[in-house]
Amino acid sequence: MHIRTKKWARPELAACPFYEPEGEERKGRWREAFGRPELPLHLEMGCGKGVSTAAMAAANPDINYVVVDISPDVLGDTRRNLVRACGGNPGNVWILFADICLIDRYFDREDGPERIYISFCNPWNEHPKHEKRRLTHPRQLMQYRKALRPGGEIWFKTDDDRLYEDSLCYFRLCGFEKTYETRNLAQSGFEPNYISEHEKKYMEMGVPIKFGIFRMTEQEPAFDPTRFRLTPGIRMNLLREEGPVDTGETIRIK
Repeated sequence: MHIRTKKWARPELAACPFYEPEGEERKGRWREAFGRPELPLHLEMGCGKGVSTAAMAAANPDINYVVVDISPDVLGDTRRNLVRACGGNPGNVWILFADICLIDRYFDREDGPERIYISFCNPWNEHPKHEKRRLTHPRQLMQYRKALRPGGEIWFKTDDDRLYEDSLCYFRLCGFEKTYETRNLAQSGFEPNYISEHEKKYMEMGVPIKFGIFRMTEQEPAFDPTRFRLTPGIRMNLLREEGPVDTGETIRIK
């Protein structure tokens, strides 16, 4: 996807009191960056323009957020949306300019986020060799494990069927248990659901949004995730062992 250059984005980010362009220096000390470090810490990987991010941060002032993306042009929109929703300095949000593929450079167990959000990431379906770039690939999940608090969760949303099916396998192989799943988020009754521009677009097209919550278990995988490839046989066996779960009931989780 081509991202249009926005000349105003970098100057506005440079003047933003809650923008961090050098996050490696905060590794292990992210909670200290907030006025209320005792609050829960949530991370959003790939926040995009921040439409849903802004709604989430405004609705939950008792949660601290670090929202991450690799494009300053996109993060410029994130900043503007956050300011519109939360004011000039929200107090519970930091914007981090970083490459998510190298996220272990920015967070560790001392930060201990309780939750990570991954929404509508690039599915990388064009070639099997590209799958390792997925934000839910084992190479990434193992990095998240190093930072998450014991029992921490990953909330995952996508419109892509293949990415979702593969990710179900990735989560199981990397020691994450599924605690909730729906294959049609709009009809599931799940709350809260903060809707991004991307999600709104696909909902209007009639594409069902897949969503799951995955809790980190104590058991780590006995394989090298950097060399992992999800073969058809492994995928079939894993998906056969555990089918989809959708209660259809209205569920609200903070």
